[in-house]
Amino acid sequence: MAFKICCAQLNFVVGDVVENARKIVAAARAAHAAGADLLLTPELALAGGPGAHDLFLRPAFIEACAAALQTVVGESAALDGLTIVVGHPKAGAGATAGAARLRNAWSAIQGGAVVAQHAKSLPFDARAADEARYFQLDVADACVFDCGGVRVGLLAEDEGAQPDRVAALKAAGVELLALSGASGFFEGSAIARDGVMTAACRASSLPLVYANLVGGQDDCVYEGRSGAFDAHGAHVGCAPAFEAQLFDVQVERADAALKLTAERAALREPVADLWHALVLAIRDYTHKSGFTGVALGLSGGIDSAVVMTLAVDALGAANVRVLLMPSAYTADMSGEDAGALADHLGVRHDVVAISPVFERFKATLAPLFEGRAEDTTEENLQARIRGVLLMALSNKYGLLILETGNKSELAAGYATLYGDMCGGFAPISDVLKTRVYELARWRNRDDPFGSGANPIPARIIARPPSAELRPGQTDQDSLPSYDMLDAIVRRIVEDNAGTAQLVREGFDAAAVERVVHLIKNSEYKRGQAVIGPRVTRRNLGADWRYPIVNKFMA
Repeated sequence: MAFKICCAQLNFVVGDVVENARKIVAAARAAHAAGADLLLTPELALAGGPGAHDLFLRPAFIEACAAALQTVVGESAALDGLTIVVGHPKAGAGATAGAARLRNAWSAIQGGAVVAQHAKSLPFDARAADEARYFQLDVADACVFDCGGVRVGLLAEDEGAQPDRVAALKAAGVELLALSGASGFFEGSAIARDGVMTAACRASSLPLVYANLVGGQDDCVYEGRSGAFDAHGAHVGCAPAFEAQLFDVQVERADAALKLTAERAALREPVADLWHALVLAIRDYTHKSGFTGVALGLSGGIDSAVVMTLAVDALGAANVRVLLMPSAYTADMSGEDAGALADHLGVRHDVVAISPVFERFKATLAPLFEGRAEDTTEENLQARIRGVLLMALSNKYGLLILETGNKSELAAGYATLYGDMCGGFAPISDVLKTRVYELARWRNRDDPFGSGANPIPARIIARPPSAELRPGQTDQDSLPSYDMLDAIVRRIVEDNAGTAQLVREGFDAAAVERVVHLIKNSEYKRGQAVIGPRVTRRNLGADWRYPIVNKFMA
């Protein structure tokens, strides 16, 4: 017996229901032509993924998804022998679309008819609160259907972690587990997800195939890496990360058991995966938002250098534009290095000195500031002038502005509202400063998209970071060393560690108290921060929900 599965690792667009259905139908036709018996799509594929958010509360959206499902059902009539499993939102019986009885569902379609349905019974830990806002969890069921002579049991990815669920499918005579998910990337996510799949196989002694979503959607990057596992939980094969693909799994019956074979995409080192995730996030956010190009301020520092290089890898040099905006405090080496980087990658760069505008601002404000010395007010004015120039470029040319701040700065509030925090997308806002340096060093060793080798000047990586808003300034005038800051921020943000716990672990008490104070007092800035991709277990955007007015600090 030969049996073929096709995992539709596709890049959908949230809300583009008709186009999402077209992609599924096209994948089904390709799978049918290749002799596949089963096409497995990711969770909520018709909606474009879980990121539809409050669209799930709109009756018209649920009705559009239902109509699109019927389109797929109708098209399946001509695809004899192929079962199509489609993820979609579904209004419960007797409920109005968008009401609390909405289900996160899957339909198994054969020959022009729905032959089985499954509704999710377990929320995904990382977005449990959001799922409860939109979906009612169903009573656990055993969704089983026959396909090509194989009895298949269908589960949501999250349900695979429940031994009783997979055991129930085994008891129902299932021979193969089919898991469908929409699992976002963070560093280490593939290991965590593979652990769920391995546990499901071992709990049931059944082989497993898994289809995951791929693509960027707002602050989420779905990594793909759809895969196949044998009955012992060993990884048989996987699709590449961050690429849309129809991933084929061959199944043969060996005695009473099923044997799975599949291609295994090459695995990358973690820093390379992070780079590819950020490139995909920029590309998809730009294109799905309707922009054709981006712009940013290139300072000669590490953050803007990395963001510009990411943008070139994502969009091509012709679709990236940068402004160099020197002031009286900008070192000559900053302009030299920024220009060298832009030239190396073939990016258009214009120089707009901000000193004339800055002096005019100071003259205008002088009567209001009489008798007061210059301080951070004048430093922030420079950042805001640069922000105005970038937004003017955006308005005039229709470019998306990339904000270049990192997670360390966002945590500590080391950024200027309406200045360097302005923009439309913040690619490295979930990347700690020390990790930004690692990205730069890796990109100088590798050229994964053929944009240009060794692009970032060594001096940018080697020199102490500085905002260059006053003479002789460095970041460490205002912050602890980035090694210490990042270690503390990581423990506080990702692990909810408190002051006492960190001190017990050996961190300097004064440094911890300083960082906690910085994080707490900059909450109002994060409330207005630009959206960026989540690439760690917890970002400082949707994952971080602290009050702005708050007296607790520990």
